[in-house]
This record gives sequence, structure tokens and C-alpha cells, in this order.
Amino acid sequence: MKKLILLAITLIIIGVLFLYQQDLQKAYYSVLRSFQDDTSTLENKNEYYRDYDFNYVQTTDDFSPDSKQDILNIFYTAINSGMENFTFYCPDTYSDCLNEVESLANNQEMLSDINNFVHPYNGFYHIETQYDSLGKVQIHIQKSYSDEQIREINNKVDELAGQLIIPGDTDTNNILRIHDYIINNSVYDSARSDYGDTTYQSDIAYGPLLQGYGICGGYTDAMQLFLEKLGIKNYKVSSEEHVWNAVFVNNQWLHLDLTWDDPVTSTKENILDHNFFLISTNNLLAIEQTEHQFNMDVYSELKEA
Repeated sequence: MKKLILLAITLIIIGVLFLYQQDLQKAYYSVLRSFQDDTSTLENKNEYYRDYDFNYVQTTDDFSPDSKQDILNIFYTAINSGMENFTFYCPDTYSDCLNEVESLANNQEMLSDINNFVHPYNGFYHIETQYDSLGKVQIHIQKSYSDEQIREINNKVDELAGQLIIPGDTDTNNILRIHDYIINNSVYDSARSDYGDTTYQSDIAYGPLLQGYGICGGYTDAMQLFLEKLGIKNYKVSSEEHVWNAVFVNNQWLHLDLTWDDPVTSTKENILDHNFFLISTNNLLAIEQTEHQFNMDVYSELKEA
């Protein structure tokens, strides 16, 4: 009889816990949200964190979003800080928060746009977002560069910087020497772009700097690393088919496209052009309008006045 009573009590407790599980979990998340609000700083930023903002995304220390822009800024801040995992919570007062999170998580173009504004070493090749009905959002970031690749590339960049970057010279001249070096010492990896051949790591800076082969992603990342060395604000611009550099130089944002300045020829001759060297948006689109049609709402620094 006692066993039956004990079993009944146990079943009642389990039933009550089951019925109120969501309420208990909500209360638990509420405590976590309050704790996060009180400690809303990202202290473990890595050395590749960018401490300046852009029109499209800005760093934030408020991880309780109230709008779609807040969510974009949280994702950007987590990626920009070099995080591999980050958790935040949708507040009860923002009823559409999870819908906005889901929309962003399923929008690869928007995620790629955010990725274009961070340092190459903090950029991701895969990002996964998990969320539940109670508002917990977890971001998992797999980076584009391994620690070993970063070590090798940094050694090469340091070596070349001593040759190509002349203290006291203009930013334009320093960028020109880097531009010319990368193009003269690498070729476009047509085998990868045309047939998916992955012999060379040409889609990242490792390819053009250490293997002599690049596609647009590799050329752009390689140039970015030198722009970071020079302390020049920059980001990547992408269209549906292409990616290149945006550079803030001489108090204006200009385009820099090493890929199109290293054209593929039928004779396989290694040509160096300067047609896409630090040019305005008007000049860019006057030259080429197919692969360079970019979203000016995202990359709005490049809008012509």
C-alpha cells in the first residue's frame, strides 16, 4: 500500500513538473537574461577585432535586442570578436524576435554580407544558429582560417610588409606596391573557379600569398591583411558572382579589385592592370556592370554623393 501511495505521489510530481516545465524554463531564461543584461560586455575579443563601425552593422554591448538591426549587430559583434560560440536571449517584450532570428539564420546572403565587414581571420565559412520557442539563441561559428594557416600567412605578410610598405609614403603608393606584388606573384586559379579543383587554397589569402594561385576571395583577403597592417579601414564588397575590396583612403571609400586587374588571357600571359585600382563607384560601373552590381543599401559607404 505504501509503495502504491509513493508511486502515486511520484506520478503527481512528474505530472506537475511536466505541466509547468515551460513556465519553469521561462523563469530560468528570465534569470539568465537579467544576468546577461547586467554583464553585457564582450570581454574576450581577440586581436583581430575591429573597433570601428559601418553603416550596415555596428558593434554592440547590448545583447537584448529590440529590433532587426539589434539582431544584426549582435551577430556582427559575435563574429567580429572572434567568438566560436555565443548565446543571447530574445526579450519577452520583442514579440517578433524569434521570427527575425529565424529569417536571418536562413538568409545566407545576409549572413555573408555581415561576414564581409569583419577581419578575414574572424570570418566564417560556416555559421549555424539554434533557437528555441522560449527565446534562447545560440550562434556557432566555424572560421575560414586555421591557427596554422594564420601563423604561416602572418609570417609571409610580415616579411612582405617590410619590403612593400614604406613609412612616410602615401597610403595610395603603399597600396599600389602591395596590389602589384600580389598580382605579379600569383595567377588566377581557373581550375578551381571553372571545375572546382581544390589543389590550391586559392579562395583564401593562403593561395595567392603562399601558393601563387588565387580566385576573387583569395585576392581580396590577401589585400585585406595588408590594409589591416596599414591601419586603413576596409571591408569586402560582394555581388552574386564576385567579391572585391572597399577601401577608405584620402577621406573617401573607393573600390579595389585585384582579380579584375589580373585578367586571364588566352595566351596565359601574366598581365598587370590598374583599371580597378582605387576607383569610385561611378567609374567602376562605367567600366563593368555585370559582376560588380552590388547592394548599395548594404555597402552604403560606396554610394556616390
